[in-house]
Amino acid sequence: MSVLEGPWKHEYIISNGVKLHYVTQGEGPLMLMLHGFPEFWYSWRHQIPEFAKDHKVVALDLRGYNDSDKPQDAGSYTMDELLLDVEGVLQGLGYDRCILVGHDWGGAIAWCFTSAYPQYVEKLIILNMPHPAKFREGLRTLEQLQRSWYVFLFQLPWLPEFLLEWGSYRAIGTMLRETAVHKEAFSTQDLEAYKDAAAKRGALTAMLNYYRNLFPGMLEQEWEPIMVPTLLIWGENDVALNKDLTHGTEAYVPNLRIHYIANSGHWVQQEQPQLVNQYMREFV
Repeated sequence: MSVLEGPWKHEYIISNGVKLHYVTQGEGPLMLMLHGFPEFWYSWRHQIPEFAKDHKVVALDLRGYNDSDKPQDAGSYTMDELLLDVEGVLQGLGYDRCILVGHDWGGAIAWCFTSAYPQYVEKLIILNMPHPAKFREGLRTLEQLQRSWYVFLFQLPWLPEFLLEWGSYRAIGTMLRETAVHKEAFSTQDLEAYKDAAAKRGALTAMLNYYRNLFPGMLEQEWEPIMVPTLLIWGENDVALNKDLTHGTEAYVPNLRIHYIANSGHWVQQEQPQLVNQYMREFV
């Protein structure tokens, strides 16, 4: 059986003019999960069955990823468009509230969506993505600039695509397994699934276009406090994002709970799924 098969169902929805693929399991209140780079819905494989016990879990492929539409225009990947995608999914599924869960880029979208549309979010769960205001502060420090070197590389045309595609998408697998503390969290089959998703026509450029819209978008706006109850889960051995970026988040999110997970890298929900599920369950 393929690793992509499981107790969940594969479905599609039209949102904001694009067709988005998602995996769903369970019934009840909506829990919407947004993945990061260079992943797809599969990064939530350990969480979907657990929370489907008492929720309708929907794990999206974000636009540009895997089996979702991949608009060619770089301007199709601004944060405004990504937020409209999330709003359209909620409305299309018939919900006016959700528990919103995001990791990495999905976490950035979740932060921004909750700030812009708090009425849609009952609770917010973020994994290894600092509040955008804290990330902006971090980019003023030498240490975080060094950690974020790839963000600047990804601004270039064609070269990042070439590097990620080289050697049958070897860099995708290296990025996931070699930066993990628990390398066994990624089986060979898991890595092949991620490589296959990145290899779909138009996917690499689409994925990189998120970064190419980063500076004129998310990092320029002013931030009002988010009053929605929020859980921040942080794998402490993240090579890309300094733990210090979490310090002072309460200034932007007064109703905040933070759980740090030792012995875990950036891919925390895949490296330490039992602890992540426990903390999410306690919060939900």
